[in-house]
Amino acid sequence: MRSLFDPIKIGDIALANRIVMAPLTRNRAIEGNKPGPLTVEYYRQRATAGLIIAEASQISPMAQGYLDTPGIYSTEQVAAWREVTDAVHAEGGRIVLQLWHVGRISHSSLLPDGAAPVSSTSRRPEAMTFTREGFVPVSEPRALRDDELPSLIEDYRRAARNAIVAGFDGVEIHAANTYLIEQFLRDTINDRSGPYGGSIANRARLLIEVVQAVTEEIGAGRTGVRLSPMTTFGNTAPLDSDPQTLHNYVVEQLAPFGLAFLHVIEGETGGTRTPEGKPFDYEALHHRFPGAWLVNNGYSLELAKQTIADGKADLIAFGRPFISNPDLVRRLREAAPLNELRADKLYGGGAEGYTDYPFLPA
Repeated sequence: MRSLFDPIKIGDIALANRIVMAPLTRNRAIEGNKPGPLTVEYYRQRATAGLIIAEASQISPMAQGYLDTPGIYSTEQVAAWREVTDAVHAEGGRIVLQLWHVGRISHSSLLPDGAAPVSSTSRRPEAMTFTREGFVPVSEPRALRDDELPSLIEDYRRAARNAIVAGFDGVEIHAANTYLIEQFLRDTINDRSGPYGGSIANRARLLIEVVQAVTEEIGAGRTGVRLSPMTTFGNTAPLDSDPQTLHNYVVEQLAPFGLAFLHVIEGETGGTRTPEGKPFDYEALHHRFPGAWLVNNGYSLELAKQTIADGKADLIAFGRPFISNPDLVRRLREAAPLNELRADKLYGGGAEGYTDYPFLPA
């Protein structure tokens, strides 16, 4: 019977166990949107995870949506991330980087020359973001022109190459949580016509073309994708009118690439796994995907163990438990108590609530 603690190979990446650290935005990048020394220590402490998916990192200056989030587009950022990956690898860990474009979930003060955020649409969501002035409503976006999309896709390609140069074992393309790619996927957001709007095939086109570019650049065996079929993520967007049909199609299109993994958020991000009155058949997606199946959202130890044993997933991602428990793998193995999360220290700040959570005694 398969165990949560068994090794597994996903694509080209060999993992010591099936416990994944989910990508977690912590808003602690230093000048130049680089990871700093504290971030090196933060990930080093958590290197016993089978796989770390490092925090979402913007693929270009126009991709940023929150204050003090890291990027992967400059030479300085690549060098700073190399210190992180070297530290994780020295501890025997594996780490991939999540490639991020927030789309319309941004503010002009965060973007070059005060530019408007870009999206599939020019409609502004009722959403907030974090700037130097604190939490403020997002700025009104502009809809990307079709002729701008090849350049956007190249930004993903370059970011993937930069991640490999920075020492990452691979990348995860962020197509979840109502950010840019999902702003194209959902018919409740995407109101455009032409080759990237209207039908499901057209709305999925950007994701598929990004995956094509990234896998050409670094190999499918080092590439994963994250989806969130049923999340509204802080009410930033309504669900697609038919999320099941949309995501069945998306996974069917992703399957032939031979990706290392597909990472699926079950239910509402950071909330209930089964939103009331909103059924969704995740197994229908799983059956369509031949690679490693990674699931996320509110997994207890017992549920995680049973899900792996039953073959319903290959890996389980944990988010907040990894924030407050750098030795989470050991704690799960020994069924030890978990440290309490300090929610007021999640975003921004220094070592407190970041690198100072205690380990179990030796």
